Amino acid sequence: MDISQTSDAWWKNAIFYCLDVETFRDGNGDGTGDFQGLTDRIDYLAGLGVTCIWLMPFYPTANRDDGYDITDYYAVDPRYGSLGDFVEFLRTAQDRGIRVIADLVVNHTSAEHPWFKASRSSKDSPYRDWYVWRDSVPEGASEGLVFPDKENSKWELDRATRQYYLHRFYKHQPDLNVVNPAVRDEIRKIVGFWLELGLSGFRVDAVPFLLETEGIVQPMEVEPHDWLRNLRGFLGRRRGDAVLLGEVNLDYEGVRTFYGDGSGDELHMCLNFNLNQAFALALVRQDAGGLIHNLRAMPTLPKDAAWANFVRNHDEWSLDKLTEAERQEVFRAFGPKPDMQLFGRGLRRRLPTMLDGDQARLRMAYSLMFALPGAPVLFYGEEIGMAENLEIEGRMSVRSLMQWSDQPNGGFSEAAAETLCRPLLKAKKWGPSSISVRAQERDPDSLLAWMERLIRRRREMPEIAFGEWSLLPVADPAVLALNYAWGDRRSILLHNLSPDRKAFTVQLGQVPDRSVLVDRLGSEDIALQKDGTAALSLDGFGCRWLSVLS
Repeated sequence: MDISQTSDAWWKNAIFYCLDVETFRDGNGDGTGDFQGLTDRIDYLAGLGVTCIWLMPFYPTANRDDGYDITDYYAVDPRYGSLGDFVEFLRTAQDRGIRVIADLVVNHTSAEHPWFKASRSSKDSPYRDWYVWRDSVPEGASEGLVFPDKENSKWELDRATRQYYLHRFYKHQPDLNVVNPAVRDEIRKIVGFWLELGLSGFRVDAVPFLLETEGIVQPMEVEPHDWLRNLRGFLGRRRGDAVLLGEVNLDYEGVRTFYGDGSGDELHMCLNFNLNQAFALALVRQDAGGLIHNLRAMPTLPKDAAWANFVRNHDEWSLDKLTEAERQEVFRAFGPKPDMQLFGRGLRRRLPTMLDGDQARLRMAYSLMFALPGAPVLFYGEEIGMAENLEIEGRMSVRSLMQWSDQPNGGFSEAAAETLCRPLLKAKKWGPSSISVRAQERDPDSLLAWMERLIRRRREMPEIAFGEWSLLPVADPAVLALNYAWGDRRSILLHNLSPDRKAFTVQLGQVPDRSVLVDRLGSEDIALQKDGTAALSLDGFGCRWLSVLS
């Protein structure tokens, strides 16, 4: 065991917190969140225990896809402030010991980006080959659509030049042509620019689409994964401790290749969509079996690589890896109404409403996510149990305004309610009159207080990030028992997915004489028998984090 690894490979033991500047806190009173408001709340995030903020897009945008349609990669959207405001935020975060990463969205641009305007202006434009053009629509144009509710083809006719351009997402988001070395050079410049300002890395959007060359006629002089390796190498040369966190929603064998297929020289981390979907099914069934099966299927990662685990992210809760029967089972339990579902494959709700506000079950679920192999990722508002706002269209329903207090506009802004960038959640049970940071900061039994404690314990137990993990056999299918070992550190993390109290034994094998299990979330020490057997129990939806100490 080398404790210095916890700073060298900091991402493995980080607490990530994803937020949208627009919806987090309005600092100048115009109804839209900004870097001034975010900077004012840095101490809140530091107190929570966050070690890395993940910023959703904050660049100038045509704003047809919540910032993922970028018009300038080298600036800050003026609604959120200036580049100077960004730097002040970054400096303040760093002073509090918080790193910052940001979305890198370079699979596509906005159709309003100057590059695309130049590209579509003429077939002879020097920017023509920055995008993908064809004289006719190729076969399979309607297959594998990302947004089947909005698009029926991945190719769109440009009437001025009478050619079709590729867009794997919306038609107003034309794909960049990564076969063109000028495009790859520009992406490298974008990365270098933000690293120079102080970012600690990037969450890379839609990585498989970024490397996909299907539909591009020209040959690529470098194999796509070699290009990703080159980008990783550039990142390391510019900032040695920077991280690339990838959005790779593929099966495990597909995801493994984006780590470098064993060599570990591509992405440092990937969001674990497979485990997240098994997690949803396990919660519904109150049975750990599917989760255990998924954990066993996870590939071994390179030494410095890690998974990023989450309950909810900023998109729909995708269930595309489940069978149709399993997906419908989750829909019936967690999103029975059509307006709670999206694309026929996902849920547009947050976890508290799916669990009907059951605090014991909610706390068990987040404890379980923090206990899984990898680094935990929180989406803003999860720490207080915020709900979705189904009045907001599509995936945006979970990107509602942060609820700071029971004051007007939930303490998000001093602007008039009608000028807010998003509608405030009005439901009495879920709105800011009932759920807010201020109220929970005053309540030692609140979800916020419990999450602070959970985060502190997770940071104190680096064996979860750096150690070897294994599953301990438990006869009851509702109980998941994870064992972590790193040098002389050993921990047992237990979770009961059912509402019924469970009593069981676990066999830890050889342990030092006079060893005991110390409950890191409770106050009880548990004696171990000489053969390493422990008699344990869990309340309904209970969890225990136990350290082996002698």
